[in-house]
Amino acid sequence: MKKYNIVIVGGGSTFTPGFLKSFCRMQKEFPLNKLVLFDIDGERQKPIGEFGKLLFQDNAPEVEFSYTTDIKEAYTDMDFVFMQMRVGKYAMRELDEKIPLRMGLIGQETVGAGGFAYGLRSTKEMIKAVYDIRKYAPEAWILNYSNPAAIVAEALRREFPDDKRILNICDQPENIVRSASRSLGCDFHLLDPVYFGLNHYGWFTHLYNVETGEDLLPKLREIIHERGFLPQDAEQRDQSWLDTYGYVQQMMEDFPEFLPNSYDQYYLYPYYKLEHLNPEYTRTDEVRNGREKRVFEECNKIIEAGTTKGLVDIHEDAHAEFMIDVAMDIAYNRNNRHIIITENNGLIANMQDDAMVEVAAELGANGPRPMGVGNIPTFYKGLLEQQVAYEKLTVDAYFEHSYQKALQALTLNRLINDAKKAREVLDKLIEANGDYFPELK
Repeated sequence: MKKYNIVIVGGGSTFTPGFLKSFCRMQKEFPLNKLVLFDIDGERQKPIGEFGKLLFQDNAPEVEFSYTTDIKEAYTDMDFVFMQMRVGKYAMRELDEKIPLRMGLIGQETVGAGGFAYGLRSTKEMIKAVYDIRKYAPEAWILNYSNPAAIVAEALRREFPDDKRILNICDQPENIVRSASRSLGCDFHLLDPVYFGLNHYGWFTHLYNVETGEDLLPKLREIIHERGFLPQDAEQRDQSWLDTYGYVQQMMEDFPEFLPNSYDQYYLYPYYKLEHLNPEYTRTDEVRNGREKRVFEECNKIIEAGTTKGLVDIHEDAHAEFMIDVAMDIAYNRNNRHIIITENNGLIANMQDDAMVEVAAELGANGPRPMGVGNIPTFYKGLLEQQVAYEKLTVDAYFEHSYQKALQALTLNRLINDAKKAREVLDKLIEANGDYFPELK
């Protein structure tokens, strides 16, 4: 059986230790020859890298494990590149959240003005990273799940139109499916979803039982009405995520036709969300005081002990297992179904062909084979077309260095919808981001 070479870009992420545990556990199913962590922040990556050395030494010593800040070392001869970069780290995420909130606008890392800022930063560095990867690993699969994935996917579509080994994908639809399986009391592998939308903005029209063909969405609708909705891994989640999933119940009370992505609430209830977000304590603060502190403390404890045996409390996130499954489906041509981001080209029949949409697809060695959903109802089409226009104008602003396109994008954004507010927040974001942004003239 072939052994694979893998690099995780963003090795200093708090999600990386969970990834490493999953890779160790899955060595029989997905054997590795080499696993490298790459990050431009060597100091942040070091404790996770040292934890990784001990983890693989104790559990999979046959794997060549290392961590680096050198591009050539990171990418040479790789089979898969897992992209989880966070440009600007938590310092910039905090500004993405707090600058809009202090102006009476929603501050969130992937939607609204915060998502716009993060999108411009990520686009700039993702394009550079793909060129670097192709220099040293021209045949590698690039599995991109860096946020905001919709804007990044649109930018990569334009910059690399002929590169068929870039897969843009997000784990949130998968998380909703897994959470639905918890509510239904079944294995999530039994659920075959039909889904349409954009990244962080979509709906499930059906959840079929793969064994019987029964659509379980009507039953799930009743369960959510009676008991609410929890993430599959609720016991590991921070309170803000429990609240986010919990609001699925309200969305299905108002719009019961389909099961929503949890992020839909920002677009459907922006005033409510704004009232319940604290501009002085945002998701960034919660992560810093929770998962980040916990993960780095655990890594340092293991480094001090010199072994992982009996000491590893770090959780293996469903996020890690999902992305490894994606790589395995490509490596072994398994053609399992995932919800992926791809150019529309008629998949949603009554939306523009060059929109980057999110739909179910079979995934194998030759990439995704996406599944069309036909026409979607007017309400959902209207919401999505406004968002597509915003995303395309944001990417226009990047490539054209256009302040005007950036202003148009933010004016059109459903969470702003006001030109004066759009100009005010744009100017503040340009000032805060400095060289992270392209020059906007």
